[in-house]
Amino acid sequence: MKKLLLRMFLLLVFLAAVVMYYLYYQYNQFLIQPVFKNLPVILDVKKGSTFGQFIKQVQASGGNGSTINWKLMARFNNLEKSIKTGEFEIAEAMSPRELVNYIDNNNVKTYSITIIEGQQWKEIKRNFMSSPLKHALPDLTDTELKQKLGIKAGNLEGRFLPETYQYTKSDVDLDVLQRAHEALEHVLDETWQARDESIPLKSPYELLILASIIEKETAKDSERNIISGVFNRRLEQGMKLQTDPTVIYGVGSAYAGDITSEHLRTDTPYNTYTRVGLPPTPIAAASAASIKAAAHPNEGNELFFVANNSGGHTFSENYEQHKKAVAEYLKGLRSGE
Repeated sequence: MKKLLLRMFLLLVFLAAVVMYYLYYQYNQFLIQPVFKNLPVILDVKKGSTFGQFIKQVQASGGNGSTINWKLMARFNNLEKSIKTGEFEIAEAMSPRELVNYIDNNNVKTYSITIIEGQQWKEIKRNFMSSPLKHALPDLTDTELKQKLGIKAGNLEGRFLPETYQYTKSDVDLDVLQRAHEALEHVLDETWQARDESIPLKSPYELLILASIIEKETAKDSERNIISGVFNRRLEQGMKLQTDPTVIYGVGSAYAGDITSEHLRTDTPYNTYTRVGLPPTPIAAASAASIKAAAHPNEGNELFFVANNSGGHTFSENYEQHKKAVAEYLKGLRSGE
């Protein structure tokens, strides 16, 4: 009987050892195998989630590993209490430890939204409203938004720097607009401090207004400072700016794609054919390049320019030269060049 009991005991010990080895082997295989086979996977870990809830979310998303193995890893690594929250995109194969480290390092999924050079505020707002951002804009008037952003003069036109901004799923549109406004103010202040002090502009806001006109007149870097020179000289000499983009902005929805003589005669605060000086506000979002060009005009004598049918402009020092350039432009239009 004693021998039988001993044999049974040894058998139980052996079976226990086999089971323990199997569990140990399974646990170590769990630690080295990728959690997800089908990538990418989005894990949206909600605020206040426990590690146990995180395990269930991983498993529901097709992740490998038994609950017991996940809990053992959590206990051995002191991870049982909490897990970072946010939206995480898993695009590469990761072991369980690598996955937890990836989340613990706060590698939340980011999105981007772009403010394009030359966009008007109404276009920027529409773009933000249709983005995945959380929205505060529908509950704010433009006046209330100005107050929240700390804008005291003018309106919201041109007050955001054209750039691509990164954000996460939990971010609010107002926060991203705040960043875009602060970026604009930084560029504007820095450029104003380093401006050519001979320019006739009296404030950073006037610099921004002129920059917005330059932005709408050309997309060519090589022309920005030349056009700035034309406008700065006209302002200095008391000449009307006579720039079509301000007229178009002033007539608003009355503009249908072609500027007309009626548009040019329609007096609005933005009609630089009927009024001397700058319009009262920017007419679009100006890039950093246009802001810098407005502060550093070229030193030439040009006072006029017109499109040249080649994607650029012809610049002239006097009206006679300008009339010839206009005739060449119209001739090119008629001939289809």
